Amino acid sequence: QVQVVESGGGLVQPGGSLRLSCAASGSPFSINVMGWYRQGPGKERELVATYANTGSRKYADSVKGRFTIFRDDAKNTVYLQMNNLKPEDTAVYYCNYQSYGMEYWGKGTLVTVSS
Repeated sequence: QVQVVESGGGLVQPGGSLRLSCAASGSPFSINVMGWYRQGPGKERELVATYANTGSRKYADSVKGRFTIFRDDAKNTVYLQMNNLKPEDTAVYYCNYQSYGMEYWGKGTLVTVSS
């Protein structure tokens, strides 16, 4: 069983930056995709960014050029660097871990962008 735990959310002003972290523990697999999804107020959960162990990265159009996903496989950790944050980025951000047809979610971390 893989456990996924996020950290790094908080309150930030528009134009500010935050970095989210997500650590996978409990015998994670070497072949995997780790990523971030978010769910804003009154919205459905949406993909933000993913990073496969192959090196392939994907981003939602709304965050391209502002967010960067990177990972440290030695620590089984994926990060989301968020720059130039906008009020519409306000959401609960969830870490997702996928491997061999299995999927695990973190409990989420709240990011609030407000002046």
